Amino acid sequence: MRIAVIGTGYVGLVAGTCFAESGNTVTCVDIDEKKIRRLTDGEVPIYEPGLEELLKRNLHDGRIKFTTRYEEAIPGAEVVFIAVGTPSGEDGSADLKYVLEAARTIARHMTGYLVVVDKSTVPVGTARKVEQAMREVTRHPFDVVSNPEFLKEGAAIDDFLKPDRVVIGSESPRAREVMDTLYGPFVRTGNPILHMDRVSAELTKYAANAMLATRISFMNEIANICSLVGASVDQVRKGIGTDARIGSRFLFAGLGYGGSCFPKDVKAVVHTAAENGYEFRILRAVEQVNEAQKRLLFERIQKHYAGKLAGKRFAVWGLSFKPNTDDMREAPALVVIQGLLAAGARVRVYDPEAMEECRKHHFKDRIEYAQTPMDALEGAHGLVLITEWNEFRNPDFDAVKAALAEPVVFDGRNIYPRKVLERLGFTYYGIGT
Repeated sequence: MRIAVIGTGYVGLVAGTCFAESGNTVTCVDIDEKKIRRLTDGEVPIYEPGLEELLKRNLHDGRIKFTTRYEEAIPGAEVVFIAVGTPSGEDGSADLKYVLEAARTIARHMTGYLVVVDKSTVPVGTARKVEQAMREVTRHPFDVVSNPEFLKEGAAIDDFLKPDRVVIGSESPRAREVMDTLYGPFVRTGNPILHMDRVSAELTKYAANAMLATRISFMNEIANICSLVGASVDQVRKGIGTDARIGSRFLFAGLGYGGSCFPKDVKAVVHTAAENGYEFRILRAVEQVNEAQKRLLFERIQKHYAGKLAGKRFAVWGLSFKPNTDDMREAPALVVIQGLLAAGARVRVYDPEAMEECRKHHFKDRIEYAQTPMDALEGAHGLVLITEWNEFRNPDFDAVKAALAEPVVFDGRNIYPRKVLERLGFTYYGIGT
């Protein structure tokens, strides 16, 4: 198929590359000329395992190209995906100006029947607005489809190529047939393509992320109770996760969720409910728990040192909101580091991928950036583990202890065994352990 993708952010770039990998001819459009030049040269501006290799192969084979010009992408295309940004307001509302602008521009350049797909995470009712915007511009026939993405940062390629399910929202038999043909190669193992109306498809994406966020906040509340009564959240997690009705995923206690999806999508569901006269009380509590959880580790640090943090130095391992990404949006590290700096402490950080992001967009030169994890430890009064990258999981604890000025570990992800560290002479703080 001939496909156009509008927007080369995280979703658009992964989708375009994976569609090209399955043999389609893909043209990706973005107004950012510098980004388009980098992508044309095979340089990926985000960190996502496997993406750069996939992009370079499809560039070499001529299945994908990049342009700033709609007129090079839309005429002759069979399917166009809209994957532009939808900035979120404080109240959870989404700004659809980029989506609707893309829709009108597509309408101006289309030359025949076209399936236009909302791939961006958009509020309920967006497909109808896109349809109205296009009808004001063109007389050509088209169908607007809602096709939400369910990509996990750090595993997006596998998620796209081997999806648990594909959700397609459309009332048009013609559009459904086109989408079935397009996604057929990705579901040959039998995972379903779920057809539904557009409004239900739009809400499905929000509902899925809101449910996962709720599980995270629930387990963090259980962890906080464990700390009070002397229970182990890891044992509780195993005890409930083996229940088939519950399952074991998204039951790990920690410092709360971050990133570009969960915070934004939870707020969006709350906002949508409020717009329709309903208060989504559970999700309001999920948000409150998550914000409090991000502060928990700093409060533990503050308590351990009796509030006397001025002049002390801390090593922070992990900046991104989760492993295998450089994304720091809504990351717990931002809250912890800001608290340490405000208390007069010095901070030295190490992260395998997110340090440039941190330097450019967050703390600049207010903190120090280490070359290695061990380099961050030298002379620090405590190790603060925030992101559970694999390379942090099994360090040489004798070397860690020798490098630290005080053998204290604040483990925000419960990846270290308390008994082992205490036997080695560390003071250990976990979450609910």
